[in-house]
Parts: sequence; structure tokens; C-alpha cells
Amino acid sequence: MTKSVLLAAAALSITAANTAAVAQDSVPLIPREKIFGNPSRIAGRLSPDGKWLSWIAPRDGVLNIHVAPVSDPAAAKPLTNERQRPIRQYFWSPDSRQILFINDKGGDENFLLYGVDVVSGAQRTLTPFEKTRVQVLGTSNAVKDRILVGINNRDPRWHDVHSLDLATAKLVPVLINKGEYSGFLADEQLQIRAATKARGDGGSEFHRVTNNVVEATPFEQVTHEDSQTTAPAGFTKDGKILYWLDSRGRDTAALIAQDVSSGRKSVVAENAKADISSALSNPATGRVEAYAVNYLKTEWTPLDPKVKTDLDFLKTRLKGEFAVVSRTDADDRWIVADDPVVAPATAHLYDRKAKSLTKLYTTRPELEGAPLAAMHPREIKTRDGLTMVSYLTLPPGSDKDGDGRPEKPVPLVLLVHGGPWGRDAYGYSGTHQWLANRGYAVLSANFRASTGFGKKFISAGDLQWGTKMHDDLIDAVDWAVAGGVTSADKVAIMGGSYGGYATLAGLAFTPDKFACGVDIVGPSNLQTLLQTIPPYWTALRTQFYKRMGDPTTAEGLALLKERSPLYKADRISKPLLIGQGANDPRVNVKESEQIVEAMKAKNIPVTYVVFPDEGHGFARPVNNIAFNAVAENFLAKCLGGRAEPIGDTLKASTAQVQHGAEFAPGLADALAAR
Repeated sequence: MTKSVLLAAAALSITAANTAAVAQDSVPLIPREKIFGNPSRIAGRLSPDGKWLSWIAPRDGVLNIHVAPVSDPAAAKPLTNERQRPIRQYFWSPDSRQILFINDKGGDENFLLYGVDVVSGAQRTLTPFEKTRVQVLGTSNAVKDRILVGINNRDPRWHDVHSLDLATAKLVPVLINKGEYSGFLADEQLQIRAATKARGDGGSEFHRVTNNVVEATPFEQVTHEDSQTTAPAGFTKDGKILYWLDSRGRDTAALIAQDVSSGRKSVVAENAKADISSALSNPATGRVEAYAVNYLKTEWTPLDPKVKTDLDFLKTRLKGEFAVVSRTDADDRWIVADDPVVAPATAHLYDRKAKSLTKLYTTRPELEGAPLAAMHPREIKTRDGLTMVSYLTLPPGSDKDGDGRPEKPVPLVLLVHGGPWGRDAYGYSGTHQWLANRGYAVLSANFRASTGFGKKFISAGDLQWGTKMHDDLIDAVDWAVAGGVTSADKVAIMGGSYGGYATLAGLAFTPDKFACGVDIVGPSNLQTLLQTIPPYWTALRTQFYKRMGDPTTAEGLALLKERSPLYKADRISKPLLIGQGANDPRVNVKESEQIVEAMKAKNIPVTYVVFPDEGHGFARPVNNIAFNAVAENFLAKCLGGRAEPIGDTLKASTAQVQHGAEFAPGLADALAAR
């Protein structure tokens, strides 16, 4: 879209009530659909034999897998025909004859495995079981006619290992998991070599497996302290070296190589500030050729001279952070993704021998030329001296000298990540761009318990839900106020999953700190959250208790109740919007229902939107767009930013507004029109 057309769209779309408050009048308003609608193409992959390209792209409005010959990408054809649920994860069969993908129903996360023949288009359900969640446990370059999968149809808590014949779809049991093992590790010959089991202290033990028999005595053990930062990372192709990401004896996770026969270990790579986050391994040998560390940004370090030449070449040709996302078995061609942040991401075909780089596609070409904002990495100190790696995005036009600070304070949305054992990272974020375009600074802080920064930082969050973890978020807001980014009365809090909990906690525990909140699939009662975790998370239960509070003890129950926003719902005094998927297996729908009921009982305003065909978040773009339409109008009233009218977005979605339409601007009218 040209700049003039975007400007015209902006003029038509800014709500009249907010026009006077807009500080970026000359900046085009980017339509929601261009940010949250289907991308044009994503997830490019090469077949192992190098003959095919594949990617995910819309087919009749739903994301499906497409394929094309490498020699003729323009001859792409759709391979799958999902009509409701978008495909988000797929991979090539080792023999390059099929594409395999997983999908669930309505967000229930009972993922099944499907296979589609590349030539005929014939599709089969490879794990045809109800209420079952498949795990892909092993694929191989050497064994191309089958893979290993874990299936929990015998006992929903534990996955049994099966060999799946890709030609016949026949499943053959390999190891029946009656020992309560939480995971398995296979080698290049698809032999199970190790099994993982939870320890009573929240740690893990690792057992050798020989001829599909698990040895009783573990060969390695990990305590609770290292449980999030230590795990085996795979064998070399000859099975002689086992790689680990390992924080034992150090703080951050190092890349360790262990000689299988002797048990001797050597450090391949380590970094004092951050864990080793990923690696490039040779497809033929399995040996690590480069590794990445993600502190403020992702930085690659080559170990192999040839790969160093490749990475140096790519760095000179690409504009943003890049990642190698697919390699052929011959390793002659790569697909490389490039993320400039201020422009839509692109994918490129890299010919290693010719040193040529060919652009395959732009993920969202409709955003080319749009006023996308820069993301600024920042280090923010907590009140007790920890360092939070954080990311700040400012409204276009507010930072004319580009120093990462607006000329005058602007409203701010504190965007809190989920997990909490996850992290925010540098890169394009549709949510950051959307909110910044609407006139808000957006701040994402990696509070204690966030992963990627060593085990001490994670453990600093143990038993700190709603206390020190919440203090960190308050410290991030205070940093933004003190630095002139925003003013204390113009801050909203928003997030999904743990970020939704943080939103509820923010409004209930610190009711005067935030002007409003947007909670997406956030738990309100930590006790009921732990009671309703999926059965296949049984192995993690003790770790949850150690890090959140133990509901089997009186002390733990008291702590969980104290940290649950539900029991302080009567303190909420600022506007609250809640979005929930009805089929959420992680945060049960009752988590939202019970706090809405508590607020209704006290006549406290709350708007509650439910999607009957969604789970832990909103996978269908029409639903995501609908909720964000409500959210941006809600935020515009609260903070004074810009908003597109809700319009007819609800018509295309399954949104059910179960309470409080009158509290969100334009929502009642949109429902009436629907």
C-alpha cells in the first residue's frame, strides 16, 4: 500500500473522540488486518533431498502448506486443505516424499500427526486417536522410512514410544512407558539411548536405554536449581558424542560435549551473561559448527571455518538479524530468514557453493513502506540489583533524534510475556508495532524467572509470583517514568498466560499503579490453576510446586491464595478487559470466569470476551483481529491513543461477549450490528 493510501486509511479510521489526543497525526494508521491477518508466506523449508521448497501460506483464508520445485518456486501448489484450524508446525519426512504436520481441534492441544504425499496430495492421519497428544521423538538422515513418535493414548500422563512406518502408517510399540519417564532421546539409527525422569526435588535424572530397556541407575542427575537450564541436546551422527546444554557448576547454560564411552566432558562454548540458545549442526556429522547467544540480541559464533565464511557472507548481505532455518542433507543450500524489525521479515535461498542469495518471499508484503518502529534493547535494574534485559518500542514520530527516548512522555503499555519461564527477545513483534502505531510506548521486561539469563535469574523467581516478580514489573514502569518515556498516570498493563496473571495482579495488588489492564488467558487462582494442569504435565508437577507454591501443604496453600488475584478482586478499581479461549488446556476457562463473577458480585466493571473455538491464545486470525479491535478501543479510552473502529470484525469471528460490552467503547454497537 502506498503512503498516500495509508494516510487516507488513517484519516478514515482514527476515532473522532481521540483525534485531539493523537501526538502523531502525520503517521499513517496501519490497519489491524495487515499486522494480525494471515501472513503471505512463512516457515520456508527445503526437502532433505533439495528438490522441493515448502512454506505455509493462506488457502481460502486458512494457513496451509504449499510446495514448489526448487527450480521453479512460481509453480507452487497448495498441499493441504485445512478449513478451520491454521497449520503452524510441519516438517519434511526424511525421504522427502511426505510433509508431516501436527494440528489440534479448537485449541485443545491434543495434537495429532498427519502426513501428506507431495506428489499425489493424499493425506492420512498417522496417529488416529482421540484425546491424544503426539510427540515427535526421533527423525534421521540415515533411516528414512520411519520416525519415532510418543503417544499417550494408553495413559494420558505418559508417552509410549512407537516406530511409525511412513509408507504404511503402521505404528509398532518400541518402549511402553510404565516407568513414568518424561522424555526420551534417540540417536541417528533411531535407537532410544536415554530416558528422562522427574526427581522428587523438582530436578531430573537421566537413564541409559539399551535395547529398549531402561537402566535403573541414572547416569546423570540434575537438581531443581539446574532443571530449567540443563538437558541433553542430541548425539552426533556416529553416536559417540552427546551434547548437553548444561549449567551444572556454572550459572549460564554452556554447550558441553560428552564422550559417550568414557563419560568425559568438554566445554564447547559458554557465555557469562546468557545461556547458549541455539546451534548449527552439520547434517552429515551432527557436530556443532556454530552457536548463538541471545542477551540483548542474538549473536552467532562460528566454530567451523567454512561456516564462518557463510555467516560472514550472510551478515554483509542481509539487513537484520538472520537465522538458518533449513538445510538440505547435502548441505549445499540453506533457507535463511532475515528480520530487520523496521521492515517485514524475508526468506532467502542461499547457495553455499555459488555464494548466491535469492529472495524467496516477504512474510507480510503489505507492511512494506509502513511506518514500523525500531525496537530498543535496554538493561533495567531491579530494586535488589538484578538486571532485566528489556525491549522498548516508541510511537513513530515521537523520537525524532532516534536516541530511544521520546521528545516528551507518551502513554505506555507494559507488555508482559507468558510462561513465566520464557523470555522476550529482540525482533519484529506485531503487538509492539500495533501498539506503537496507536500512539503508545511498549515496554517488555524480562523479569526474574525469565529464561535465557542463567539459573540464578530463574531461581530468583521461585515462590515470587505476585511479589518480587511483580516488583520487577513495577521497577520497569518506574524506570520508564523516571526516564521521561511516560508519565505515571498513563500506563496500562497487558499480557497473555503469565502476562495475563501479571495484569490481574497489577490491578488487584497495586490498584493505583496502572490506568487499565488487558488480560489474555491469565490465571486468577493459582490453586485451581495447579489443579487443572494437563495430565501430560504430570512430570512437571513437583517443579511447579517448588517454583510457585505447594498446594499439598498448609503453608503452600496459604501462599498460593495470597498470590491469587481472585481473592483481591474487590481491590480492582481500573478498567479491565479479559479474553479467553474456551478450550484452553493450560489455563482453564474457569480461571477467567471466577474473577469475572467476583467482580460482578462487587459491581466492578469488567469486559469479558470468550472464543469457543480457541485454546491458550487465539490462533485463528479472525479471532485475534476481533479481540485486538476491542482491545485497542478499550486502550484508546483509557490512555488516549488512536484506534480503528471495531467495525465488522466481530462478524467474522466466534467472539462471545459474556459480560461488560458497555464498558468497552464501540463494543455494544458492534454486537448490535452483528
